[in-house]
Amino acid sequence: MMKNFCGYLGQSFNLSLRHLSSISSLFQQALYWVFIAPFKGKPVSRKYLSQQLELIGVKSLPIVAFVSFFFGITLAMLTAYQLKIFQAEVLVGALVGVSFTREIGSLLTGIVVAARVGAAMTAELGTMKVSEEIDALETMAIKPVRFLIAPRLLAILIMLPCLVIVANTTGILGGYLIAKFSLGIDTFYYFSQTFKAMEVKDIVTGLTKSVFFAGIIGMVGCYQGFIVAGGAEGVGKSTTTSVVTSIFLIIITDCVLNALFYFI
Repeated sequence: MMKNFCGYLGQSFNLSLRHLSSISSLFQQALYWVFIAPFKGKPVSRKYLSQQLELIGVKSLPIVAFVSFFFGITLAMLTAYQLKIFQAEVLVGALVGVSFTREIGSLLTGIVVAARVGAAMTAELGTMKVSEEIDALETMAIKPVRFLIAPRLLAILIMLPCLVIVANTTGILGGYLIAKFSLGIDTFYYFSQTFKAMEVKDIVTGLTKSVFFAGIIGMVGCYQGFIVAGGAEGVGKSTTTSVVTSIFLIIITDCVLNALFYFI
């Protein structure tokens, strides 16, 4: 039993190292086509970039705003319940604002986008892989990384911070509803206390996290699509793995970045 367990751990570790090496190589190629190749006269296709901007940003906007709004309402109710003990309900706006800008907005947006966009990336590229469309691109001397991954990575790097700003705004508005209609806090006082409590570093912290989350979602989604094998069943497995891995890495990265910001 112990021997089999140790063997399983060893195989899992070796497999993880191989995946890490492969995705690192793919990430380096993607960074080249996104940030270096355009200065050498090989820019990312504007057509495909605009399509990905719409898919990742515009179409994700309603669900991000919806989830953040109701999360803001929930957070305001929970904090108000505790603050009533100390007769400090007026601090609800400050707590909601700082919580969203520093932590909740970026984390919530990252998870929602990972579930929606990351899965879509893997499914689309995986379908192309099993139907040998990616092999056809290579046969025609078209770089798959430039044609398929670079527009997606650049688009999510641009749009995820924008979605985080929307999440922060709608979350604060959700908290305002509770403060106004349940606690009777004046509108001007709510927003003045919110912006007074927030600092520039809180906003920068949330947006910095969103860039890391965007890289994770984009690369994991594309990588899982590129390694699909086994037909339609393989596409389904890779899509599930993509979402689970992205969310897991987002949470781990969020913890590490919080520790860095805390000690710095």
